[in-house]
Amino acid sequence: ETLNEARSARGDAAVSHQGAGEITEREARTPLVLGIDVGTSSVRAALYDGRGREVAGTQARVARSFRTTRDGGAEDDAEDIVGQVEAVIDGVLARTSSTRVEAFALACFWHSLVGVDGEGRALTPVYGWADTRAAREVEELRRRFDERETHARTGCRFHPGYWPAKLLRLRRNSPDAWRSVARWVSPAEFITHRFTGEWAASVSMASGTGLLNQRLCEWDAGMLDGVGVSPEQLPSLAPAGWAASLEERYARRWPQLRGARLFPAVGDGAANNVGVGCVGRDALALMVGTSGAMRVMWEGEPPGELPPALWCYRADHSRVLVGGALSDGGGLRVWMRESLSLGVEAEALEQELASMEPDSHGLTILPFWAGERSTNWSEHARGAILGLTMHTRPVDILRASLEAIAYRFALIAEALDCFAPGAEIRASGGALTASPAWAQILSDVLNRPVKLTQAREASILGAVLLALEASGAVENLASLSQPSFGDTYTPEPSRRERYREGLDRQQQAYHAIVGQRA
Repeated sequence: ETLNEARSARGDAAVSHQGAGEITEREARTPLVLGIDVGTSSVRAALYDGRGREVAGTQARVARSFRTTRDGGAEDDAEDIVGQVEAVIDGVLARTSSTRVEAFALACFWHSLVGVDGEGRALTPVYGWADTRAAREVEELRRRFDERETHARTGCRFHPGYWPAKLLRLRRNSPDAWRSVARWVSPAEFITHRFTGEWAASVSMASGTGLLNQRLCEWDAGMLDGVGVSPEQLPSLAPAGWAASLEERYARRWPQLRGARLFPAVGDGAANNVGVGCVGRDALALMVGTSGAMRVMWEGEPPGELPPALWCYRADHSRVLVGGALSDGGGLRVWMRESLSLGVEAEALEQELASMEPDSHGLTILPFWAGERSTNWSEHARGAILGLTMHTRPVDILRASLEAIAYRFALIAEALDCFAPGAEIRASGGALTASPAWAQILSDVLNRPVKLTQAREASILGAVLLALEASGAVENLASLSQPSFGDTYTPEPSRRERYREGLDRQQQAYHAIVGQRA
């Protein structure tokens, strides 16, 4: 639902989730939870009951995006993000008569950074996860620290997307702002502070900064000292079960939320895993939205050592998340369609993509339009299209880009085998829903079945389920985190060799153009 549509109706809404039937709000036996996902391309929200079932008709959405700059920047405005969250809350509450909203749960994109003053006002833009301008500082970090040891401790490689490089760049290039900033936070903490007056970060959001000791769940003293930041200049780490109430001005604005408990935001990737039921080593979550990721979650300790291709974050104090992420996913598909002027109707284009033979275009693509994260974490990687001829068509380039991203996922899957051997692959994300041809390419390249989940708004649902568990409303998260499935794509063995040749060619091009730093 769009925000305008969300404001157009109210009253008793029906609750539905994954074929579980429908009930009205009056029939619900448990309090309602407001779930919000602050994503890269939109902010979305809806109401859920105490079993994680969505209240149909309460959805609200507003589009958003980062501003890109010619030198590799990806920025946003923290006040704009707060305004977008306020707008979707307005939209959701306009569509329900319930006065029983007792909690709200947040999911938010990881890795982004904003500096604020002592009053909580933003002094800098929000520097997004796709901001690649701190390449010079990554080189400095590698000179000063043992990256392998730091990777094992913090779960993060040295990369422009993480906070250490961002902070060093700002300290060097913006000394006036650096001296004026009282605290460095993510948009998630900025939102939490605006609504509650508290500077509190979940260990989930902190785990995506590169400044958290993953094993101790504390800010890492060595990295803080290395970038010149004290613990007092970061948000406090919220203990398990922590929640806060709305400040009075927001309680007046949203009387249905007066007294509701706001739980600290979790990283959207961790929430997505929970939302699609990937909470153990038997299932890998494959997400293709604007970016892409493949992740496994388990309850227990972080691994003692990580393959260089992967990162380790947290969902909460008891669950870790290991995986790899691609900066380019569905966003590159959109860029290709728009930039190549593929004016073909979507269904016809999809049919043409599906009809093409594997690797039949003769192209090799390095899919790093937004830079590279997994698997080599190069701060200098950029996109490239090799093999163009006068015979190359725009649809060839699009098909080659879909295959190229699938090759990067294959490398992540190979690195994950040591943590989740033989795990089922559960896929989500609008990019795959919109492109069955791409889902089939992924299955063929990975040489494993790919099951599409039907979990609506998986990241919102995951945040809601984690909040219900943290509040004590549910004891067994796994029993609620059971999505239904749509199509399953199975690999065609005859295509395997062609795709292997394409992957090998991509690797050769990578080493020749970008190089590799293990």
